[in-house]
Amino acid sequence: MYSFRASLGPVDLAFTDRSGGVSADPFDSLNLALAGDDDPQARAENLRRVLEDFAPGDRLAELRQVHGREVVAVGATPPQRTDGDALVTDRAGVVLLVRVADCVPVLLADPDAGVVAAAHAGRAGVAAGVVPATVRAMRERGARAVTAWIGPHVCGSCYEVPTELAAEIVALEPAAAATTSWGTPALDLGAGVRAQLERDGVTVVDAARCTRESPDLYSHRRDGARAGRLAALIRRRA
Repeated sequence: MYSFRASLGPVDLAFTDRSGGVSADPFDSLNLALAGDDDPQARAENLRRVLEDFAPGDRLAELRQVHGREVVAVGATPPQRTDGDALVTDRAGVVLLVRVADCVPVLLADPDAGVVAAAHAGRAGVAAGVVPATVRAMRERGARAVTAWIGPHVCGSCYEVPTELAAEIVALEPAAAATTSWGTPALDLGAGVRAQLERDGVTVVDAARCTRESPDLYSHRRDGARAGRLAALIRRRA
């Protein structure tokens, strides 16, 4: 069910894999996508299983992810699903969840301040600065010593892009420059996110594996429309 799971003080966090669900081939089995060709009842059951295991009884906050930099603040009563690419809260008993299938999932916490966040950083999100915006939103709520976990995403050796696009993104985030293992222009979004975090004084924990290279993870680059979605989850225990 998880590719990585950890706790830091009162904070629990996890990145899922694709095992332990009920979705049939080709989505087998823990597909957590909001939409797609997979059976909606199977997707709902998969989410129920994850939440029951990770944080039984907690409230869920999730997004319609739009590849931007909007950070949605979550109070005691999570809002209805809204557009955005990051969530932040200082409330206990709320699970923050973002979905990926090659983009970079980032979970962030200051356990002492009681502030947690989750961000989805694709190519556009790295360029727009969704992760720095998330760190700012945390600090506005009292966070000081922030730790971030970078989860599974497509690696720079696998993420081929056109030369012009690579140059456009690298001009905004030089650390994202990469070359594929076959020698063509690429982007390393994880390296870009790490650089952004470190510039903001955030401690970084690497919990990543390459989604394209790992059959136990979903990858849109590898499987296209046949790919499900992974989730990154974080909460502060009540």
